[in-house]
Amino acid sequence: MRYPTEDDPELMQAIRRYVTPGEGAVRRYLKLLGGQFARHDEPDKATFLRALVEDAHQITDHELGVLLDCEWRSRITAAWLIGISRRPQFREHLGTMLLASELVYAGQGYCFALARLGTERDAEILSAYLDHYLPRDDCQYDQPWALGALLHIDELRGTNHAARFLQSDGLWQQWAQGRFDAEVQKKRINELSSYINEGPGLA
Repeated sequence: MRYPTEDDPELMQAIRRYVTPGEGAVRRYLKLLGGQFARHDEPDKATFLRALVEDAHQITDHELGVLLDCEWRSRITAAWLIGISRRPQFREHLGTMLLASELVYAGQGYCFALARLGTERDAEILSAYLDHYLPRDDCQYDQPWALGALLHIDELRGTNHAARFLQSDGLWQQWAQGRFDAEVQKKRINELSSYINEGPGLA
């Protein structure tokens, strides 16, 4: 993993360009964390989305790879940019990193990107993650984001991948223990994706 130091000017340039625009608590990666930008009023939200969508289409695959090899701030930002611009060439890499769960918060971005790609393969990746981590009641990682993304894909494609996790006293109920509602998780992914769909400049 690469670390953001001045000894790595390529990485630092990518971080300054795509990850940390803004100041203080309004830096881009903080607005992406938990989908915080969705809580902002217009016109701030529109300005943020316009720049985000523009960068998603401008960033190169190489720059995305550089950011994905860094810490969680860079990874969550890169994953959002991948999801917005729908670049399937990163699917398997995102799936591998999601299952590895090496860094906090980054998995939110991976789940969003997989939901945006929205194919059968993305559903398989999310299902594999849930199969691995829902039985782990000691791990509160990105299970809510993964289930929300899977439900989003099911809704879009008319599939039913999430059903087996949501059975009465099934893996989701056993893990969530009433802390998380499946419909709330789906609604979050649906809303975040809709903001991007409605944002200016998205083809």
